[in-house]
Amino acid sequence: MNARTNEVGVPLLHTTPGFATDADGNCPIREVLDRVGDTWSILVILNLQPASMRFNALRRAIEGISQRMLTVTLRSLERDGLVSRTVRPTTPPEVEYALTELGQSLAVPIAALGTWAAGNRDNLRSARAAFDAVA
Repeated sequence: MNARTNEVGVPLLHTTPGFATDADGNCPIREVLDRVGDTWSILVILNLQPASMRFNALRRAIEGISQRMLTVTLRSLERDGLVSRTVRPTTPPEVEYALTELGQSLAVPIAALGTWAAGNRDNLRSARAAFDAVA
């Protein structure tokens, strides 16, 4: 499927493969956003990208995350193949988490979104202020 563009050359998202529905009516972007679209998953990915981390170090690095939410998030990311879990046979056992190759590949699209956010944050804030002023 070739993506079409609008009058200024920006891809029409509904024409890109990421938005094409499968036989079950699901699209790839929905599945990915369901997994990484929450605050905690992105922060786990961000913190694991440079190097693997143990659970408690990761919990300390992510302000505001509870032990339970970190456990749930790590299990979901592991289930989707984005994070690996390594248990070392020590007493007590050491558990370390790392991004898989698939998890590392998310850096490119997340960085692109971050670049867009940094470049447009002031525009978003101005638009909000203008909207709120008339609302």
